[in-house]
Amino acid sequence: MILGEHREIVIENIRTHAEHGDFHSKVEPGDPVLTPEESRWITRQYLENRNTPTYRIKSAIAVGMAQAATRKINRHTEIRGLEKIPSDLRGVLITSNHFSPLENTVIRHLTNRLGRRKLSIISQTTNFAMPGAVGFLMNYADTIPISADPHYLARDFHAVLKEKLVDRGEAVLLYPEQEMWFNYRKPRPPKNGAYFYAAKLGVPILSCFVEMEDLPEDDTPEFRQVRYILHVLGLLEPRRDATTRENMEYMAAADYDLKKACYERVYGKALTYRFEPDDIAGWKGAT
Repeated sequence: MILGEHREIVIENIRTHAEHGDFHSKVEPGDPVLTPEESRWITRQYLENRNTPTYRIKSAIAVGMAQAATRKINRHTEIRGLEKIPSDLRGVLITSNHFSPLENTVIRHLTNRLGRRKLSIISQTTNFAMPGAVGFLMNYADTIPISADPHYLARDFHAVLKEKLVDRGEAVLLYPEQEMWFNYRKPRPPKNGAYFYAAKLGVPILSCFVEMEDLPEDDTPEFRQVRYILHVLGLLEPRRDATTRENMEYMAAADYDLKKACYERVYGKALTYRFEPDDIAGWKGAT
């Protein structure tokens, strides 16, 4: 299912950023742009309202919608590597490649298979400003806003993650690539945030990579439908004899290496960032 317009512009933006090694920039031309104060307002609203009855009712509705979308989108999704997840796993930060507004349903499909009741998804404050049904889901479907505000990151965001991961033993999805690059097959070098919080809180990283397989059927005149194959790559535990920084750097490098090796195995070619049309899953411009 293709969401968003201007796909040709987005693909050209991906080409430009990839070839310049700029892996964490926005490529979607229609994304909301917030001032620092607007971003702080969103995080304040989340912190003030997230435990209120009204928020919980809206959250139940949004999660129900997300679960329905998960079942529909992942009818043919395959999961490989479930045996790498221990049965007694508690709080865990999940990392995956970020290529669609809908790909978090693949991770929700995984946590459903594992019988886990909750999956929280970390999302940038700009996504909370989206209108309509997408905005409703972004605000209430077990989402946690993240911003560039140092005070929020060091205090409130850290406290929410501790509550979810340590106190409740839940799963949290965080995209180390930061920005969504539409249907981009290649894993990008990660930013350090996910690994910093995993190291600081003493919780493991569950490394995942989503392979995209083109199908014969059309989705739009420019794109074919795509099937997902979720690869569970392994559990990365912070080392007890290492500092927070050392664990952050170790887990970031190990996670990227796992994703890189998986890409090269499933697509049968070495990972480079020279742009090729086949980098964009389903795109008919690739043929």
